[in-house]
This record gives sequence, structure tokens and C-alpha cells, in this order.
Amino acid sequence: MIRHPAFAPGSVWLAGAGPGDPALLTLAALHAIETADVILHDALVPAEILALAPATTRLVPAGKRAGGIHTPQLSINEDLIALARQELRVLRLKGGDPFVFGRGGEECLALAAASIPFRVIPGISAGIGAASAAHMPITHRGVARSVVFATGEAGPAGGEVDFAALGRAADTLVLYMARQNIGRIAAALIAGGRSPTDPLAFLLDATTPRERVVHTTIGAAAAIAATLPPAATLVIVGPVAGIGAMLAPHRPEAEPSIRSAQG
Repeated sequence: MIRHPAFAPGSVWLAGAGPGDPALLTLAALHAIETADVILHDALVPAEILALAPATTRLVPAGKRAGGIHTPQLSINEDLIALARQELRVLRLKGGDPFVFGRGGEECLALAAASIPFRVIPGISAGIGAASAAHMPITHRGVARSVVFATGEAGPAGGEVDFAALGRAADTLVLYMARQNIGRIAAALIAGGRSPTDPLAFLLDATTPRERVVHTTIGAAAAIAATLPPAATLVIVGPVAGIGAMLAPHRPEAEPSIRSAQG
């Protein structure tokens, strides 16, 4: 028998909703969704997961999408604290895992400073779950002995990950929020020693009915990215993306992966 901790009024839980498919929620996250009085959710949490909440639960969008909806982080922190002080059970629901490019750490620090009790429920990170669902083993004996997770967005001060160095440091790169800057990222990877013909894959709306996987190369990535429809996108770079292309025909539950003509 699974015993869940009590979701006490006046507390905040931060939960990961996983890569998209409701079946990939943890039991703890499902319990939190079914118990919360109010849910502040990211834009990446699909409607199918939000629909699991009771009709009486208040749903509050608190998302960030490049070029679209954007809720300032300070405002989210303040809302979490204010709602908890109303003696509500407050759930902060995020795509993937709360602590993997989810700003969960910032929210925990704010809650701790305000003396608000909180709990963190891990989720399946998109960087692992989406890649596995697309049959891309981010580590593979004899092919990929190291993996790095990085963001493709520049920091608040304009700083950016050193992709030239990163490309030399790890066999597999799992890139979040990299689609808009993939041309610059690809150029840096090539400048750092990666071949333009190295495999690269775009995973769009992974693990959902809208999933699409596009296989190409580092050299062709920018041109291919410009043709893709709007979607939550993860980028996988390295030989394991090529393994994913080889295994694509053996994914009966997914739409056929696409190998770009330029790849």
C-alpha cells in the first residue's frame, strides 16, 4: 500500500509533471494534483494532465514560453507565498523535473525565506524521458560514455554556455530551449571540433500524441529548425541520435520519425 504524506493547508508542493504523457506522472505527482486546492502550472504541462485535477481545483497559468506567454519569476514566487498564507494547499506543477531548468530551486529559496513549508516531488526530466521514449539511449556502451544537459538560452546578463568546449567534453548533448539559437550553437560545436555530419535530432512535443522526431545533422540543424512547427522542443546531439534514427522504425506507437533530406 502506498502512503502519501499529508498535503497540509498553508504548504506548497513543487511537482514534476514529466515529459508530457500523463501515464509518465509519478504516483506522488498524481496524488498532489488530486489533492491541491490551487495549481500554478507551467505552459509545458499539457491539458490532459491538468484535466486530472478535480473540478473544484483552481488552475493558474504561470508559464514561460519563448516568444509567447511569460510570467515573471518574482511574481510566481510572490503568488506561491500569498496563496499558502491563505491556508490553501498550493501545487506548483512543472514540466519535467522541478530542478532541471525548472527554477524550482529559486522557488524553494523564496518559500524558505518566507517560512512557508514545502515539499519537492521529482519528475521524469524531459532530457531523459523524452530521449528514452524516442529510442535514443543518451549513454551507450562504446558510443557515448558521457552526457551533458545544457540550456540553449542566454543568461540574464547575456552570457551563454561555452558550446565549443561542451562539444569536446561530452559524447551526448541534451539541449533545452535551444531551438531558436541552434544556428549559433551548431557553429560553436563545429568550431570546437564536432563534425558537421554528426547526428542531431529535434524532439517535438515528446511523449504526447503530437510527438514528432526529426533526424538531421549538426551542419543542417539551423535550416531544418526553420521549417519546424511551433512545439516544445528538445535537441539531442551525438552518435546516440543516430541510434535513435536506426531504431525509429521499431516504434509502433509513435508517428514515423523524419530524416531530413539535408541530413
